[in-house]
Amino acid sequence: MGAYILRRLLLMIPTLLGIMAISFAVIQFAPGGPIEQVIANLTGEGGTALDRVGGGGSEVGSADAGGSSYRGAQGLDPQFIAQLEAQFGFDRPPLERFARMIWDYARFDFGESYFRDITVIDLVLEKMPVSISLGLWLTLISYGISIPLGIRKAVKDGSAFDIWTSGIIIVAYAIPGFLFAILLMVLFAGGSFFDWFPLRGLVSENWQELSWPERILDYFWHLTLPLTAMVLSAFATTTLLTKNSFLDEIRKQYVVTARSKGLSDGQVLYGHVFRNAMLIIIAGFPGAFISAFFTGALLIETIFSLDGLGLLGFRSVLDRDYPVVFATLYIFSLIGLIVSLLSDLMYTWIDPRIDFDRRDV
Repeated sequence: MGAYILRRLLLMIPTLLGIMAISFAVIQFAPGGPIEQVIANLTGEGGTALDRVGGGGSEVGSADAGGSSYRGAQGLDPQFIAQLEAQFGFDRPPLERFARMIWDYARFDFGESYFRDITVIDLVLEKMPVSISLGLWLTLISYGISIPLGIRKAVKDGSAFDIWTSGIIIVAYAIPGFLFAILLMVLFAGGSFFDWFPLRGLVSENWQELSWPERILDYFWHLTLPLTAMVLSAFATTTLLTKNSFLDEIRKQYVVTARSKGLSDGQVLYGHVFRNAMLIIIAGFPGAFISAFFTGALLIETIFSLDGLGLLGFRSVLDRDYPVVFATLYIFSLIGLIVSLLSDLMYTWIDPRIDFDRRDV
């Protein structure tokens, strides 16, 4: 197992380099850039509000038109344009900028946002409470629904219950989350019908003044509609996976043997089948949580005014805030690779018969 872990850790290095290199190359051909954002803001042509014209951080990005020729720069002092290039780090060749970025990131130095007087790490930590709330509760609720429902569907395979629940799951999976979110807003958030739930934010403005029980209620009051919109389709895949896993185990010989010994259906199901059937479900839990946490429900966050990591990434791309774009890409890619390794290790913890040392990576 030690050799397998070492190989996986070593493979993370070229994987991260490949992800960052491809993303960096794509950015070089993307229209617009931080310097053009500044120029548009100075000339009154831009739609992005910039808090400051700042430098600092890892110098990454693209000088769009090459040299000091930027769209909308006519009439501006060439020396001012040159100063902007030096401030953002675009006076260096692309390979040098990329090498410097990777060196900084290897030391977990992610620099500062171009347009906000804050480090990238602090900016990410500022947005994490929203993403943690959505990711954690989405995963727990979806698993809480999927596993009991999947077991019940396996036990009642082919029955009326199995058929109509499958129909509900398919319909729920097909409904876009953002469309259902808008429907919930119209119905329950002060639209045309009821005004039962808040429309904005993770907590109320007077949250600090509330008692602890009131804070907990306020927190879940704000999360009810976003989580309902996200959970609608989140449990479909896990439910069907749980059902199929249990069906495979129920049909095996050891289940017939257990029943022949006089064990009840409950004893067979939860004493023998459950552990083997839940192997793939439990082992996939870390990946499912990280996926829900870091994927970022951009549309849900936008609709309910939840300022999380999904919305941060989207706005950073629009603003061409490259330190934030590349730093979050690097952090999330690294976490994803580590969680993938942890998921494999959970297989061996749950079922010691699995030995990754005997297979090729």
